[in-house]
This record gives sequence, C-alpha cells and structure tokens, in this order.
Amino acid sequence: MRKLILGIGGMTNGGKTTLSKSLQEHLQNSCVISQDNFFKDDSVVPADVNGFKQYDTLDALHMDKMMADIGLWQEDPQSFMTSRGHAVKSTASELSSVFILIVEGFLIFNHGPLNSLINKRYFLQIPYETCKERRSSRVYVPPDPPGYFDGYVWPMYLKNRKVMEETVNDMVFLDGTQKSETLLSTVLADIREMLMVIPR
Repeated sequence: MRKLILGIGGMTNGGKTTLSKSLQEHLQNSCVISQDNFFKDDSVVPADVNGFKQYDTLDALHMDKMMADIGLWQEDPQSFMTSRGHAVKSTASELSSVFILIVEGFLIFNHGPLNSLINKRYFLQIPYETCKERRSSRVYVPPDPPGYFDGYVWPMYLKNRKVMEETVNDMVFLDGTQKSETLLSTVLADIREMLMVIPR
C-alpha cells in the first residue's frame, strides 16, 4: 500500500475547497480533510484592539484534533475512508493500491507538524481585488463586520504568507483566477506523474 498526502493551501476564497473536491472526485481512494472544520467556538476566539475576531491564526483552530484525524488516516486509510462513508476500490494487489489524503486549508503549511507530513504542496493565490470581491459575496457565520477584510483578513494573509515562505520549501503556486477545470487538469497531471515514481 502506498500513501500520499497532498496539501491544498492558499488565501481565503482562493479556490481551495473547489479544487480539493474536484481532485477527490478524480483520484481513486482519496478523501479530504478540511481545516475549516476545526475552528474553535466563536466564544473562545479573542478579538484584537479593533474588535476584529482573530480567526486567521493557528490558535483559533483545534489543530490537535485535525492532526488526530490525519493520524487515523495514516494508520489505516481504508478504515478511515469507510468510517466516513467513502467507497474504497480494491485492486488486484493490496501492495499496489494507492490511498490519497487531500488536506486543504488556509494555514496548513504554517503548522510545522502538519506541513512535515505533506508530500506535495500547492498554494492558490488571487489578486487583492478578486479576493475582496469573492469574500464579500460569501455568507459567514458569524458574518464579517464592516472593515474586516481590509482591517484584518488581508493583513493577516500577508503576515501568514510571509511566515510560510520563510519556512516552507517545494511550494507550487497556482493562479486561482484560472478556470477550475484548468487548475484541476494541471494538478492531476502533476499527481499522476508523482504516482509513477513513488516507491512501493
């Protein structure tokens, strides 16, 4: 059995979830773990001096729980997928089977223990104006307060990205303004090439 962990990171509204779900649909025996599912309750997330909730930090996330889930997948990908309702396709030889975990989120590469597990890293980026426009069209719970994007979200993105670039190597940057089909085909081709050289 071979195991591969893909990291799909990027800025808010960059297309991480769309790409991750599309990859899952096209890659046999794959599943997705999303960082957005591990946010702490709003009541325990602190606010900064401007009253903006500090969601864009690792402290706002239950990274221990996320790592525990990834650990379960590592121990037994087949059981992990089955327990979450994903179909597992068997191959003629168990040794030749490949299981792929797609980890997606805005700070996955900033968490050292998680980043160290990832075999291939992709980062979706989009221009400021595109990001702001996409963000304004989405409904968040709780909703973004006035000025939140410019006063908190964008500055934190720049800060987190700087830290990431100082500590992470082998990143593939993707243009999130491209059509989703184009991004999917680009990453699929890359992954399929990887699978041909990963040692059994």
